[in-house]
Amino acid sequence: MILIEKTLFGERDKVQIAIDRLKLYEPPEGYYLAFSGGKDSIIIKRLADMAGVKYDAHYSLPTIDPPEIIYFIREQHPDVHIDRPLESFLKVMIRKGFPDRHRRWCCALFKERGGDGRLVVTGIRWEESSNRAKRKMVETCYKNPSKRYLNVIIDWTKADVWQFIKDENLPYCKLYDEGWDRIGCLFCPMASGWKRKLEIERYPKIAANFRKAFIKLYDNKKQKGISVNRWADGEEMFQWWLQDHRKKKDPDQQVIFE
Repeated sequence: MILIEKTLFGERDKVQIAIDRLKLYEPPEGYYLAFSGGKDSIIIKRLADMAGVKYDAHYSLPTIDPPEIIYFIREQHPDVHIDRPLESFLKVMIRKGFPDRHRRWCCALFKERGGDGRLVVTGIRWEESSNRAKRKMVETCYKNPSKRYLNVIIDWTKADVWQFIKDENLPYCKLYDEGWDRIGCLFCPMASGWKRKLEIERYPKIAANFRKAFIKLYDNKKQKGISVNRWADGEEMFQWWLQDHRKKKDPDQQVIFE
């Protein structure tokens, strides 16, 4: 199994480079390995085993992940610590307000908690987005200077990821075989209208819980005198939130939950 990248300066064995990074930066207490159950996280866990470094793997349960990812973690990675929040996402949302593309409080509160005072291994890669393309291999958390990150496969491509999974015969969540490119929180504000349609059809009970939470949120805001004039009621607020607001309205991007 070899992932070789040809450059102007010769060939690079990406797997060995990642293993060497893990060995080089290994702290005495071991790594805090951020595990989501997605394709990138199963790779960094496998690399840590190959490197022989000490680590403890943690899955920060956001309470709105697809059930399949939770089953996968429990079945295939029973050594991963499942860290549960004090409150569910929907309970926090009723009190705090819904997250949107410009105000995503949910990631910091649910996905990025844990690892204080530790060196955290992540599966972040430059190729994933323009924001992640600006990340460095070793970083200090700007919100918590006691926490540092080692983005050990930051220079890997999507093709590298799947090649490694194939070569190492790593089990992965079945949602990838059903057309899901990225697996994470359901009804994420960053998701496309198409993705939300798919999630509503697949998880109607979870969608119904979101709807109930929005109705409670709307009623709470109205009782407190907070302006909600742009929506007639909680149902309309929920339907508005489901839409893909990144571009002009397109009938194919409209999401209607009935």
